[in-house]
Amino acid sequence: MSVSQTTFQAALLDAKALVPDGLTDAEAQPAGRRFSVYRNNVAVSLTEAMHQAFPVITKLLGTQNMDGLAGIFLRQHPPSSPLMMFYGEAFPDFLANMPQLSHLGYLPDIARLELALRQSYHAADSQAAPADALAVSPEDVLKARLSFAPSMQVIRSDWPIHAIWRFNTEADAPTPEAHAQDVLITRPEYDPIPQPLPSGGAAWIAHLQTGDTIGDAFEKTAAETPDFDLGTTLALLLQGGAITSVTIERLET
Repeated sequence: MSVSQTTFQAALLDAKALVPDGLTDAEAQPAGRRFSVYRNNVAVSLTEAMHQAFPVITKLLGTQNMDGLAGIFLRQHPPSSPLMMFYGEAFPDFLANMPQLSHLGYLPDIARLELALRQSYHAADSQAAPADALAVSPEDVLKARLSFAPSMQVIRSDWPIHAIWRFNTEADAPTPEAHAQDVLITRPEYDPIPQPLPSGGAAWIAHLQTGDTIGDAFEKTAAETPDFDLGTTLALLLQGGAITSVTIERLET
């Protein structure tokens, strides 16, 4: 009797499940103990992968609590790829739907930040636009459209996620203050770098990603955030190598 893939996977990820009937080892003997050992190794590997993927969440919750969450998570969300670098994409929403963690409202966004850092790290390489790509007249700057590196990520949050991340990863980092923070992730060299965006910066970048010019995106953003700091946001993108091309459409005369 053969064992279906669904039955095998369910038993593999649930320590309380019985060994599937008909499952045999390489010597055609009932798998029994060997299956239990294999199941334990898989659970340990996936749990360790979650610790490595979400180190700040692990620090915030504690190792034992993270072990328990990882055990629940891996049963609900088994790997869809053999590449562990991509495991855990559903973890932020998983945390958001855990009633026991509702008093820690910032956890899902911290997980999103950690996931975005990992995605940035593994994103395809790209060539940054020349440093003088925007060394044009102010009028032409406003007409420019930008393309961005695959490694660029933007996380928006009602919580001080960059400050929380920094407090748990850097020695002597200041204590987080209670305010919303949007974060820009760039990868100018090898490792991704998260930096807090000025108010309105995430919205401005989102407008640019839909094809708006710098000027049009600025007008839309300034309508909602009058004190939006365009210069600082643009500087963060340039310094992070996040801009891959600048297109300026000039009217022919």
